[in-house]
Amino acid sequence: MSQILTISGSDIIRNLKLSSQVPGIVEAIASQKIIAEVAQKSGITVTPEEIQEEGDNLRLAKKLVKAEDTLSWLEKHYLSIPEFEESIYNKVLAQKLAHYLFAPQVERFFYQHQLDYLVAITYQVIFDDKDLALELFYAVQEGEVTFPEIARQYIPEPEFSGNYGYQGRQHRKDFRPEIAAAIFAATPPQILKPIVTVKGVYLIWVEQIIQPQLDESITEKIITELFTAWLKQQIECRQIVTELDKALLPSH
Repeated sequence: MSQILTISGSDIIRNLKLSSQVPGIVEAIASQKIIAEVAQKSGITVTPEEIQEEGDNLRLAKKLVKAEDTLSWLEKHYLSIPEFEESIYNKVLAQKLAHYLFAPQVERFFYQHQLDYLVAITYQVIFDDKDLALELFYAVQEGEVTFPEIARQYIPEPEFSGNYGYQGRQHRKDFRPEIAAAIFAATPPQILKPIVTVKGVYLIWVEQIIQPQLDESITEKIITELFTAWLKQQIECRQIVTELDKALLPSH
């Protein structure tokens, strides 16, 4: 027979304090209170149908196919059904408020920051020796060697050498500033002259620069970024008073 280990609410709060997680939780609570306050002033509401739809999406994402799967998930996360519905309500309310506040600003913001949404597809090899990198750069330009051949020879990790140093689809902010400047000035497909950084000498093949389109994905990304910045500013403008010490007092 297994022994019972009791963990109190005070134990949980104390552990959150000791693991330095309280500031993040306080910020999350403050954010939700601000969202609720501004949404009410703006006349934004959430319908039962919207809660149902978002709940179905969440269960689908978490593969909660059967009712017992959902109940097990709720039990694991210490949530009652009303609390689960409340969490969905909060999420939908935040989404609706974000769109209400910032959807009208998306197009202007996109065109003002269009360069930030450029996407580069690149391959890279990092060297310790600038002279070697320069030698290989000229060798590629002269057609004496290909970039994949360099990657296979000079990248020690098999998972990277096997895909020739492929870096995937990256935005300007994903690169070091000095590297981003060179990449987004390139005319692909093109090899860049070695770039010296504190982390090594980068030899980069720019395969493609993809011009951004204001599609649904970028629209949602911009709304989220603007909303997150707005929330942070709102929190910084407020004086947040917590009653955490009271929560740690033993109940009578």
